[in-house]
Amino acid sequence: LNPTTPLESNCPPDKPELGRATWTLLHTMAAYYPVEPSERDKQDMAGFLRGFGLFYPCVPCAHDLRKNMILNPPQLQSREALSGWLCMQHNLVNKKIHKPLFDCSKVLERWRYGWKDGSCDLPDVD
Repeated sequence: LNPTTPLESNCPPDKPELGRATWTLLHTMAAYYPVEPSERDKQDMAGFLRGFGLFYPCVPCAHDLRKNMILNPPQLQSREALSGWLCMQHNLVNKKIHKPLFDCSKVLERWRYGWKDGSCDLPDVD
């Protein structure tokens, strides 16, 4: 299989495809996390992240996440804090796999509001 050829859509995801889908889910969850979360929201997100670190199907990836969550626990006090923390975690992975780092000041623009240049805006329908 050519590494630049995507797998058939009905095949299990390879590691890069799984990673892209996972980061999309995690960043989007963080972008929609409450601005002012309740204690229950914080507990629920902490539980989700703990479970995620246990069951993620890439074993070394899950191990790294668990280790990183011990060294730098999730920041659950707000949407902005969680999104920034997750971006930092993603950049740790990007650095490890020699990919460009993301500007974390733009994380909510990327994952919730859309780019300021309007490139994500839906066209007007008359």
